[in-house]
Amino acid sequence: MQQIFTDMIKQDVKPFLSKRGFAKKSLNFTKRTESLIYMFNLQKSAGNAADNVMFYVNCGIYAAELAQIQSREILTAPQEAECHFRARIGEIVESVPDRFSITLDTNMDDLRKTLLSGLDEVIQFYDTMTSARSIVDYYTSGPFLHLSEESFHLLLQSNNVVEAKKYLKALQEKYGTEKRWTIFENKYSAIFNKYEVEIDKR
Repeated sequence: MQQIFTDMIKQDVKPFLSKRGFAKKSLNFTKRTESLIYMFNLQKSAGNAADNVMFYVNCGIYAAELAQIQSREILTAPQEAECHFRARIGEIVESVPDRFSITLDTNMDDLRKTLLSGLDEVIQFYDTMTSARSIVDYYTSGPFLHLSEESFHLLLQSNNVVEAKKYLKALQEKYGTEKRWTIFENKYSAIFNKYEVEIDKR
């Protein structure tokens, strides 16, 4: 099964992604633009056996601008875990499973078709994510806590106070009753203070 997996990467996935500008290194495929690095990572499951190979497709986008906001070193070859946007393929393309499995009974034509079609849809999604601000917009529209501090910095730096306050209100409505909210609220207050923006008190 391991050989079938390796052959599929070599004969199907690599040519498909190479045509679309992605370079392969190990089980990572990356494509660079001036401001972003787009990534696919094929992660084999820890519980694989000779007759069953399971793998996940992780999707990531790394933004140098967000790394700067985080006061982190700007990486030229980030790992998937270091990306600012992260999702399993099934979170972006609902018709595709989060985990693929290759066994003796697997119809490989169907698996290839599903996988390549999923990768294609993610690339279309990547085409809409063209800057650090796109990543921030994705998480603020959730609203998600992930990347929230960086999002506030980016919004307030660009004097987008209305959007920042709207995002804060949405986070408060979604997470305000949780015990941990106070910790986040204090962090957000400090960020707003840094840019001399007052938070609307309820």
